[in-house]
Amino acid sequence: MYNNGNIGIFDSGIGGVTVLREIIKILPKENYIYYSDSKNNPYGDKSKSEILTICDKIVENLVKNNCKAIVIACNTASAKAVKFLREKYNNIPIIAIEPAYKMVYDYAYSKPTLLMATKGTIQSEKFNLLFTKYNNHKTYLYPCVGLADIIENGTKEELEKYLKLHIGIYKGKVENIVLGCTHYPLIQQELTQLLGKVTFFNGAPRLAIHLKNVLTEKKLLSENTYGKIDFIDTSSNPEIKEKRFYNFLKEEKEYAKL
Repeated sequence: MYNNGNIGIFDSGIGGVTVLREIIKILPKENYIYYSDSKNNPYGDKSKSEILTICDKIVENLVKNNCKAIVIACNTASAKAVKFLREKYNNIPIIAIEPAYKMVYDYAYSKPTLLMATKGTIQSEKFNLLFTKYNNHKTYLYPCVGLADIIENGTKEELEKYLKLHIGIYKGKVENIVLGCTHYPLIQQELTQLLGKVTFFNGAPRLAIHLKNVLTEKKLLSENTYGKIDFIDTSSNPEIKEKRFYNFLKEEKEYAKL
């Protein structure tokens, strides 16, 4: 049995487009609703109770819009809200992104590593359990306060200034970078220019594979010829956000907006 319901994806802004890009590479026939909560960006500076309230309302909205699965494309929301959401919405698969730190343990354990994430992710119990289990004892944890907001809304000059001041100090010190926020893969080029040759670790490709496996197991794969995306943004300028969102997806021809 196949299911032509939607896959709901949400993030605190458009950063989760980096997750969606990986998903549609292997699930091009699915219909997606992308919920960009730019109004509440960034989640990393909010309390757990605030995040739970925000995420609960978003998931409720997505379920009402015929979503057969939910993807949390925000590391902070995944760390702080996934348990609550899975318990409350226990009749629908909820797939959560998480920092790809275990991949360092698996593939590059001996190399010095920088983990970039929001303060909320780094301080979360879920991440600390992961970090304790797979710590290579050569890892710098850096809470990139404000970086997601600059990527979302700032200028090129603001981004370069931030990276030079906060991340430039790791030049020559690290060989791995774990991108612990879905916004950060959008600036891989800038990070490479600043730090030189480094290896990036990003949880999105593995999440996409896991999502496909779950949909296959539950017989929820779409039988569409090709899929579509509906974009929702909570900011005061959703048209600008939508244009940037589709620009990031422009290489995925079947989803490009004409």
